[in-house]
Amino acid sequence: MPSASAAEPRLRFDAARPEHGARARADLRAGLSMWRLALALALLDIRNRYWGSVLGPLWNTLSTAAMVAGLALLYATLFRIDSADYLRHLAVSLILWQAIAGFLTDACVAFTGSAGVIRQVAMPQTVHLLRSALTAAHALPIVPVVYLYTGHWPGAEAWLALPALVLLLATGFAAAMLLGVLCARFRDIPPIVANLVQLFFFLTPVLWTPALLEPDAVPWLLLNPFYPLLETLRGPLVEGGVGIAVWAAALGWTALLTAAAWALFRRYRARIAYWV
Repeated sequence: MPSASAAEPRLRFDAARPEHGARARADLRAGLSMWRLALALALLDIRNRYWGSVLGPLWNTLSTAAMVAGLALLYATLFRIDSADYLRHLAVSLILWQAIAGFLTDACVAFTGSAGVIRQVAMPQTVHLLRSALTAAHALPIVPVVYLYTGHWPGAEAWLALPALVLLLATGFAAAMLLGVLCARFRDIPPIVANLVQLFFFLTPVLWTPALLEPDAVPWLLLNPFYPLLETLRGPLVEGGVGIAVWAAALGWTALLTAAAWALFRRYRARIAYWV
């Protein structure tokens, strides 16, 4: 006769089941294989974002140009640096920062913004994450406009920006995975993220250059997770390259973010439909 303890059902938390890891990996594979659907949804999001606008995404170009024109003259004088070099630094930095901020902003609504689809359509959750990352990346094509305007093109080292771009997209995808789950559960996270992005905008060399710091202070910039990610893209385009330490820091921060995002997504993926 079985003992009373053996007959009693054991309490098992749904999120702690080991098969959730296999289901999360299957979700990831299925979602990435449906990248065409994610791209179509991202293009639809961009079209809806500028619905009724005559210029559409060109407004990003005009607003960035107006900001660069206003800030370049002021800060080039304050920092006493060459206005042409600072113009390229500021323009590229602002465009890349807008893309990074867009990744984080869209990541917060990766699931809550698609709540209707999640509740009604059986679809891999990864599709919504990929959709969010692709939507935020629509500001990046503005970078060549800067070089068309200034007439100064980067050298052969600009090809190093391609792996940096892949790293940025991977980081945006991981951010969508992490923040998408957190913001679906806790609706106070988006304003916290918005305030942190605004704070790090001033702590990251976007308006200013690392050369303005004391030499001993420059290595400490690597502790700012936004700086290595920004510099791996900006360095080949503006500064002629980027150091190994910056690449190592960017890969390290991305790996840390990816590990945290995967742990959270693996554990709570099945609950997202109930949270949104």
